[in-house]
Amino acid sequence: MTAPEQIRNFSIIAHIDHGKSTIADRLIQMCGGLSEREMTEQVLDNMDIERERGITIKAQTVRLDYTAKDGKAYVLNLMDTPGHVDFGYEVSRSLSACEGSLLIVDASQGVEAQTLANVYQAIEANHEIVPVLNKIDLPAAEPDRIKTQIEEVIGLPADDAIAASAKTGAGMAEILEALVTQLPAPIGDREAPLKALLVDSWYDAYLGVMTLVRVRDGVLRKGMKIRMMGTGATHVIERVGVFSPKPTPVDELGPGEIGFINAGVKTVSDAKVGDTITEERRLCDEALPGFAPSVPVVFCGLFPVDTNEFTGLREALEKLSLNDASFSFEAETSAALGFGFRCGFLGLLHMEVIRDRLSREFNLELISTAPSVVYQMHMTDGVRFDLHNPADMPEVTKIAEIEEPWIKATILTPDEYLGPVLTLCTERRGEQVDLTYAGNRAMAVYRLPLNEVVFDFYDRLKSVTKGYASFDYAVDNYRAGDLVKVSILVNGDPVDALSMIVHRDQAEGKGRAICIRLKDLVPRQMFKVALQAAIGGKVIARETIQALRKDVTAKCYGGDISRKKKLLEKQKEGKKKMRQFGKVDIPQNAFFEALKMGDN
Repeated sequence: MTAPEQIRNFSIIAHIDHGKSTIADRLIQMCGGLSEREMTEQVLDNMDIERERGITIKAQTVRLDYTAKDGKAYVLNLMDTPGHVDFGYEVSRSLSACEGSLLIVDASQGVEAQTLANVYQAIEANHEIVPVLNKIDLPAAEPDRIKTQIEEVIGLPADDAIAASAKTGAGMAEILEALVTQLPAPIGDREAPLKALLVDSWYDAYLGVMTLVRVRDGVLRKGMKIRMMGTGATHVIERVGVFSPKPTPVDELGPGEIGFINAGVKTVSDAKVGDTITEERRLCDEALPGFAPSVPVVFCGLFPVDTNEFTGLREALEKLSLNDASFSFEAETSAALGFGFRCGFLGLLHMEVIRDRLSREFNLELISTAPSVVYQMHMTDGVRFDLHNPADMPEVTKIAEIEEPWIKATILTPDEYLGPVLTLCTERRGEQVDLTYAGNRAMAVYRLPLNEVVFDFYDRLKSVTKGYASFDYAVDNYRAGDLVKVSILVNGDPVDALSMIVHRDQAEGKGRAICIRLKDLVPRQMFKVALQAAIGGKVIARETIQALRKDVTAKCYGGDISRKKKLLEKQKEGKKKMRQFGKVDIPQNAFFEALKMGDN
């Protein structure tokens, strides 16, 4: 049992690739959390997909024991958070469980877009912030310039910023001392009724549902009967433990401590992230504020290649949603693809990661439809509703107006690339809000329609700035736009999975691009196949797949020409009939390949 004044709970926040996970490795090493033999690179990034992509996707917690210079023993609860904008929900959850933050800034790159976004989240959570300049061993490091930049752009005093290098281990001792001297201790009453925040939960194949908790008041012990205040479910605690970073059983968790519990939770819906846990016999007076629910911004359909795997897909999605509360799903059907799910994500990277995890962790083969955003439909009869799937769009005559989501984007770039960045934003119907300079870096703030960003905006931004720009966004508001639904028809039959909603000015270009793409993907038939893109009844683009030709006159040798003509006429009639009734089967991979075009 540790007294609250000896505990320090902190998150590590930074932009992508500024060295959060490596600093976490060094702190674990210095506090003896793992032996030299057990230590690996990015020890907290334990998913294969995190190691392959070199990014943190899940926030991870570890408890470390540290003896300060004055001889006092402290317990440090470290939370390593993701840096990418798509996993901002993970960051906000981790911050709510801590009292302080370690802000890591790359001493050569400086303040970037996600640095700003994460700092503002930490300030909103009333965190004490300790700035650290990482990578000072690099030849391009400019600590003095970056300190000035932190003061100018963020507004934090940076005179005492710790100069460190996670690679060489420089400055790590200073970071540990700053954590115990500068960050506040948690506040909590041991005698009060139990009040604990459910920070995260995930599914373990051997132990069932595991739950990460942060105790505010009271004590959590093995054998205690607890109640989830949000869902009303009651459970008996079977196991209490902490991550150090290996799961280690403990007798109890007191005020200010972070650890995990197993309580025989069988259903995913009983362990809602952000819920308050209290004791069944002695309920606390009110629940903790919890977390604001995440709002999905990008939707796509996920369908199993083999329709018999539908039940397996549902179970896999339920287990994943326990581990990642920021994505949603509901069942849907498609004429072309059968039964599947409409899933909502926080961004395209988030979508890719979930799709990857489904195929790796659950061995599922999936087809995904075109990503789309949520549109607000205003009908002529006064009804208003949200449209998630372009295939469900009502008749044009019944729609009064369509509103699309707009975002407020912050782009930081070296000033020599500013021209191409502004051109890109203008091409995507962007409106400039602000343009400021900090040293030789420009910060452009733009309002952009979200459906212009979801396809390949980030890739294009990286290519026009040679990888130097950073990008962060937040959903701003909804605005009416001149939007149309582009349907793709194969031989006159609409293909739901390929329909999309776009701005009228870009409809023709996008429709033509998909038709050209499909021409290479749909196999030739015995008859001509028309590929069309249409807005309502008006065809805006067409490609034709030529028929396979069979030589029906091969058996004729010499003789009267009229015999050959008769056979060719008969073939012509047969092709006409086939064309009338012929059904074209589109191969499953064609859907995925056709949508890979982005905005080409």
